[in-house]
Amino acid sequence: MTVTANERLGLAPTDPRPVEETAPLVDRTQTNPLFGDQKMKLGLFGTNCSYGLIMSHAPSSYKITWEHTKEIARRADQLGFDVMVPVARWKGFGGSTNFNGNCFETYAWAAGIAEATERIGIAATSHLPTVHPIVAAKSATTIDLISSGRFALNLVMGWVPPEMEMFGGEQRQHDERYEFGQEWIDFALKLWTEPGSFDMDTKYFQGHDIEAYPKPHQAPRPALINAGNSPRGIEFSAKNVDINFASLDTLENIKSYTTALKEKARTEYQREIKAMTYGLVVCRDTEEEAKAAFQQVVDEGDWGAAGNVIKIAGSGASQSFDHAVKEMQERFIAGWGGYPIVGTPEQVTEELGNLSDAGMEGMIFGLIDYNEELKYFGEKVMPLLKEAGLRH
Repeated sequence: MTVTANERLGLAPTDPRPVEETAPLVDRTQTNPLFGDQKMKLGLFGTNCSYGLIMSHAPSSYKITWEHTKEIARRADQLGFDVMVPVARWKGFGGSTNFNGNCFETYAWAAGIAEATERIGIAATSHLPTVHPIVAAKSATTIDLISSGRFALNLVMGWVPPEMEMFGGEQRQHDERYEFGQEWIDFALKLWTEPGSFDMDTKYFQGHDIEAYPKPHQAPRPALINAGNSPRGIEFSAKNVDINFASLDTLENIKSYTTALKEKARTEYQREIKAMTYGLVVCRDTEEEAKAAFQQVVDEGDWGAAGNVIKIAGSGASQSFDHAVKEMQERFIAGWGGYPIVGTPEQVTEELGNLSDAGMEGMIFGLIDYNEELKYFGEKVMPLLKEAGLRH
């Protein structure tokens, strides 16, 4: 039996919840840049983890200190970027860099970055098996209120067995992880939207007289992201989230992927979904300089760490990276398996336009040296993106 908070406090049952527990709900298209009208949305990926998106000893001033990551976020905010997306990591990948092993926890990171910025969207990336929905929903709501509705939650099923083993459990099989993930997000949605209290008794979650106040700032819930590219991952995204991040290799594959994803969401679930991609951007004055910088990342790459990632991905732990494991190993070194864009400001602009034409609404990316290269990107690329009609 559901008992409302009003009944517990002796208030009229017709009131959906007590006045003091009610927070103003705001249309998220008015608060969250991920729902804004920029044709090609831009974001930074991985600024909370050591080495960012490059498994390499290539020279960079990038470092994992709070002051440095905050400076990067503020610069991206000033340039009008739309979102910051962190990597959730509990254990490094070994090698000579122990890639991503030194990192900030993403909910706390997002809260700090939200307070340090004014306009940019802020995501937390959450390995669902490691955080109970009650804790995650409360954390997400807190960050959403800190940011006045700029928050997004990136849902990850937990694909690295050594990390899951740190929590004392065995890695679930691929499709079962999505079964768990569906119950997880259904639970979180009730916490964000359900007035009063409720009971939960499912395969993975049980609880009695559950409630969560305050509710998020965004209505009806914070933005949701998922990067599942396997058939089961695409199904989960089409049903549940606002943005799917895709790891793809060619513009032709991107076009077919985004078309199928959006059609699936529309026809099977009567909802709209956006698609974005990620990768490494290397932009220099000349094409030769850009290619040389990219090649230096590869030449000075940590192939030990890359081999560990490839071994995990190739074992079936993550079907989203199957194509990269087989064909594009250097993309793990230079961009975490994402889509690389290498060239002059004009070439970078053209390639972002090609991604837009292929159905991508945006790109989150890494840089060899986030803070320094952001300055160059803002000076050289942003004006061209505006001229091309990709930004305003």
